[in-house]
Order: sequence, then structure tokens, then C-alpha cells
Amino acid sequence: MLTLAVALTAAPVAAQETGDEPQPVPTDVAAPEAYDNTALIYTTEDFARYAPTNALDMLNRVPGFQIRDSDGQRGLGQASGNVLFNGARASSKSDDVYAQLSRIPASNVTRIEIVDGSTLDIPGLAGQVANVVFESGGMKGQFSWRPQFRPHFTDPLYTKGEISVSGRNGELAYEFGFDNGNSGRGGAGGITLIRDAAGEVIEERDEVIVSYYDSPRLSANLTWDPAGDTIAHFNGSYQRVFDRFHQDGVYTGGDQADRDRTLRDRGDGWSYEIGGDVEFGAGPGRLKLIGLRRYGDEPYETTLINDYRDDTPDSGSRYTQDATTAETIARGEYSFKLLGGDAQLAGEAAFNTLDNTAGLFELDSATGEFLEVSFPGGSGGVSEDRYEVLASYGRPITGKLSLQLIAGVENSTITTSGATMQSRAFTRPKGSLTLSWNPYPDLSISTKVSRRVGQLSFYDFLARANLNDGTDNARNNDLRPRQDWSFEAEINKSLGPWGSTKVQFVARDFEDYVDIVPVSGGEAVGNIDNAWARAIDWNSTITFDPIGLKGVRGDFRLLLQESSVLDPFTGKRREFSGFTNAVVEVGLRHDIPGSDWAYGLSANYSDNQPSFRSDQSSWNSEGPVFADVFVEHKDVFGLRVRATIANILDARQLRERTVFTGLRNESPILFTEDRDRLIGPIFAFSVNGSF
Repeated sequence: MLTLAVALTAAPVAAQETGDEPQPVPTDVAAPEAYDNTALIYTTEDFARYAPTNALDMLNRVPGFQIRDSDGQRGLGQASGNVLFNGARASSKSDDVYAQLSRIPASNVTRIEIVDGSTLDIPGLAGQVANVVFESGGMKGQFSWRPQFRPHFTDPLYTKGEISVSGRNGELAYEFGFDNGNSGRGGAGGITLIRDAAGEVIEERDEVIVSYYDSPRLSANLTWDPAGDTIAHFNGSYQRVFDRFHQDGVYTGGDQADRDRTLRDRGDGWSYEIGGDVEFGAGPGRLKLIGLRRYGDEPYETTLINDYRDDTPDSGSRYTQDATTAETIARGEYSFKLLGGDAQLAGEAAFNTLDNTAGLFELDSATGEFLEVSFPGGSGGVSEDRYEVLASYGRPITGKLSLQLIAGVENSTITTSGATMQSRAFTRPKGSLTLSWNPYPDLSISTKVSRRVGQLSFYDFLARANLNDGTDNARNNDLRPRQDWSFEAEINKSLGPWGSTKVQFVARDFEDYVDIVPVSGGEAVGNIDNAWARAIDWNSTITFDPIGLKGVRGDFRLLLQESSVLDPFTGKRREFSGFTNAVVEVGLRHDIPGSDWAYGLSANYSDNQPSFRSDQSSWNSEGPVFADVFVEHKDVFGLRVRATIANILDARQLRERTVFTGLRNESPILFTEDRDRLIGPIFAFSVNGSF
């Protein structure tokens, strides 16, 4: 991979005829003062060949750039994504960057600036960052509808899409949206074979699974920009979730009578978020105050029933939980100039809670009713009060070398209640050091060393039951957030008319790594003292205009990773549970010159590690290769229309599971599970337009 990356950086970059492929221009045409002279700027004309509807369409076509959302950090924290909006980061957590970009009409975008994050006055940014510069004028609207159809198992999907309006009235700019872009329908079916330790088939399971997911969301974003140096943002959203999973199977053979087995999962809920920020001049600098409140209602129920085909009484189980979550955040940032650079002092207070009531029930075959059994570890509450202070400073060292330093500390108190109560306080250092070197306008190199504290799922503190596999997690009040030392290096090279290439190196050494561990009462999500992971990620966009293939573009990615953790059950080294060791992605697109037609294909392959518990390992995959083809017309009565056939190489849903009589790898095999389910082709359409 490195050889290929080096070869690409050495490709000829002499000026040649390039057609309409996006070509950056130097920043001196319109670059903000805060940016250095190595930024690349793309104007709306650069994307005309793609007929984009919104800013997301445009940013997806910037050569070599990959959108990265925030990394699921604790609270709001400092910037961790790689997209800015008019030079500022968003203050919403539930509104992801893709949704925000999709609500900005393409006609409102002035330019997209690609710059090294460490050269900006926003602490936390490193590597390539995109700043989407846009203006709000009269009211404009846009919509997208993306239905899907499958010939096997699954109902049609008609509800996937979004609609939004945006505009300005005097000093107030607004965006209102309704989206259900994350909706989906899934399905697969086939045979699962259960074998004994000698490899003989002892049971056959003929199963079909179907999933239904919709998460419609209403959102509003307001920006107040009066005369002077004050600017304020407000955002709010309300979301419903409708989540269903059905599994129906016929089980024959084994140590039980033949039976019909049904599993029903239901996870409906709702949530809201309100937040905003105001920024204004204060003394020698600027003060930004940010506030956010999130609340969610997250009920869940799963029911398993075995209907035997002889006189054996039916059996079954049910697990329920009624949970509410809440998060309140207040943050202040004071930014000012210092010693020829940009400095910032930031403080944040965050309060998170989970209140959960869980129940476990067994079917009484005589009455057909579910009777509750003891499950005390599943009910209770978890809360965390967290405070952090950070100081940052960044400045150019030379005309081509810049530095950014962040140092701080967080203090948190985690309290659990329910079957047992416990309160623990932690004080942890946080921060980073970033160096960015831009020796040439078409080459940037950045390195970042950081000390990080990871996020926790409060559900992991409580006991949970998995009825489908028959596995349970015990309660663990001693769970701690993961911490790590992280080293990242990123090399970006523009290849001129040939496109661009990027190589990233990542190394992380973990403390309190989170995995399944032994605890009193069984096994649970817990901590392992240390672990490590390494990765190299190569991404390139190659345009073929210079060799006469006008309008042809290729996007390529190769990710290689390795990891190591000391297994808490066997004491032996292994990879992380479910870790992805390799990813290969290839995409080709041809925009036919002089026409509104485009077509292309894409394919991806991944290699994953098994997941581990005390008495079993389970490898799950959908593949080995997912591939699709598409054809697109950019002007069907003013609409952009695409037809796609996905999974043309017949990727399957696969599983290999080994269950032992006792401790994994130290006990005889009880049985193995070999699953191979048909997914089938997926026919998808998309219609994008504006009004």
C-alpha cells in the first residue's frame, strides 16, 4: 500500500485539459485571514457536472476528502470532526454533519475550502478540514426520496427521504427540516446447521429475519446575525423511533422436539434536543457560550417463543426495559490573540443520567401468560457529573510550520443506584499536541499526539439479557471510561488534474479498555488494564481525464489494522472482539461529457475478527463483497434521478459460532453454529429536487 501511495504522489501534475472535474484554486482569491496559503478552494462551478442539490452532494465530490463526523466524545468537548460551517463548528449533538450538509441548498454555497485544521483558531482540529461557506437568501426548499425494493423476505421501503426549507428574513437565517434518511428494511433467510464436537449435524434451523426501522425527525436551526460582532445560533429537534426485528424459524433435530421458533424485538421511543450558542466580543477577545439539553424515552421489549410440534408444552421468555436518558451541557470558550497566535480558555459542565427498569419473564405454558422472575441487576440508575477545563494555544512557527497545544483536566463523579449503590470520582488529564507542515501548496503533513477519555454507554453498567443467543450480561458498577494515548499522522498530496491521495497512520495505547470481562455473578462489560491498536488508511481519488477518459473518476480506499488485548478469560493475547482488520473499497463513476447521464459501480470488502465471551466465540459477516451499479440522469423535468442495483455479487449473511462446555479454549466444544443466509439483490431509486 505504501508503494502505491508513493507512486501516486509521483504522478505527473503538469497542466492538462481536465474537463469539469473539480480543480482547487489558491486561497488568495478569497481565503479568510485565519487560513494559511496552502488551503484549496472549490467553487460551485467545479461541481456543475454532478448537478448537486445540496452541500453534501458537493462535499462528497471533493477529490480525496472523506467526511468525518464527531468521534462520539464526552459532552461537547473540542472540535473532533472535519467539517465547519462558515468557519464554525456546530453545537448540536443529535444533528449529524450529513443531515446539516443536506439542508444547505447547493445554490447557497459560495465555496468549499480545504485547509489543514491546525492552522485554524478552533482547538482540536487536525488534518484536512472542509469549511463550507454559504449564504442564506430568499426561501428555498429541497427534497430527496429514496425508496428500496427487495425480491426476498423484505417489505418495500417507501419512507426513506427528507425535505427542508431555508432562507433569511433580515437578521435571522433559518432552516427547517423533516427527515427519515436513516430508515431501512432488512431481511435474510437460509439454513443454519448445528454440529456436535465431532462435526456431525445435530440440528437444522431454517430461518427468516426481517427488520423495520424508521426514525422521523423534525429539526429547526436559527442564526441571528445582527450588525456588530454578535452572532447566535439556536437548534432544536424532535425524533421518533420505530424499530422492529422479527425472526421466524423451523428447528428440526437436536435434543428438543421439532418446533417453530419466533423472536420479536420492539424498540419504539422518542427524544428531543434543544441547544444553542451566542458569541460576542469581550475585552481583548471573544466569548462563546453554549448550552444543550437532550432527553430520550427508550423502551425495549424482546419475546422468544418455542411452539413444539408434539405434546411438549410451549416455552418462552420475555425481556423488557423502560429507560429514560438525559444530558445537560453548559460550555464557555474565551478566545483571544496571544504572542502572535490564537489562544482559548474553555470550561464545560455536563450532567448525564440513565433511569432504567428491566424485567425478565418466563412463559407459563398452562396459562399462556408470562410470569416475572428475579432480575434485580437490570434495574437502576446511572449518573455522571463531569467538569473539564482546557487551555489551548496555536500559532505558526514558520511560514510553513504551525503548532497547536491543548492541555487540561476533567473531573467526573459516576454514581450507580438500584440493586447496589456506588459513587466514584475520577480526575484525568486530557490534551493534545499537533504539528502541521505545509512544505508545498500541494502537500500537507500533520501529526497529532493526544490524551483522550472515551465515552461510556450507561446501559453497560446494568445487567441485560440476550434471549436469541441465550447470553446474559451481569451488572458491573465498577465500569470506567476508556482512556488512551493516541498518535495520528496524515499526509495529503494533491495530484493536480490526476486527483489527490491521502495516507493516515494511527496508533493507540489504551488503559481501561472496554470489553466483556469476568465479574461476580458471571460476565459483564468491564475494563482490561491495557491494549493497543495500529492502523494505516490510504484514500485516493484518481481522475482519468489526462489520459483521454473524460469524466471518469475512481475512488479507492485500503485500510489495514491490527490490535492486541490480553483475553481476561484465557490470559492469552488476541485481537479486539469484532475488530476489522482490513477494508477495501473501490468506486468508479463516469459523467458522460456533453450529456446529463452518469453511471458507475462500487464494491467493498471487509475482514473482521470474531467476538468473544467466556464460553464462546462468534464471527459475523455480510459479504464477502458488497457491490452495486447505478445509472443517473441529472435533469428529468428538473430532478436528479438515480437507479441502483445493490448486492449484485450475492453477498450473504454469514455466521460461525463455537460454544464450549466451559471456559473457552480450555473446555470441550459443546456445539458449533454455521449460518448462511440469502440477502438477494436490492433495487433502489433516488429522486432529488429543489423548489
